[in-house]
Amino acid sequence: MDRETLWLLLGFAGQVLFSLRFFVQWLRSERLGRSVLPVEFWYLSIGGSLALLLYAIHRVDPVFVLGQAGGLFVYTRNLWLLRRRGERVSAPVGLS
Repeated sequence: MDRETLWLLLGFAGQVLFSLRFFVQWLRSERLGRSVLPVEFWYLSIGGSLALLLYAIHRVDPVFVLGQAGGLFVYTRNLWLLRRRGERVSAPVGLS
């Protein structure tokens, strides 16, 4: 497998992670009967955004880089705010 194919796989993996966050949020909201943003949402956001940021840097796309870098800051900040409030922010294991 050549390097460009590996970069494309990284980009697609990032997009899958980023998309999964909405699925996780929907499942948790349905389970609880109200709209919530579970901590897994933020971890999937960070993972997807980081993979997409690396892909955007490789593609030398300043618009994509700026968008992903800004989002990465917001997702990390949300986890930090949860930690400060004493909420669970450990790495997610499942959709419990």
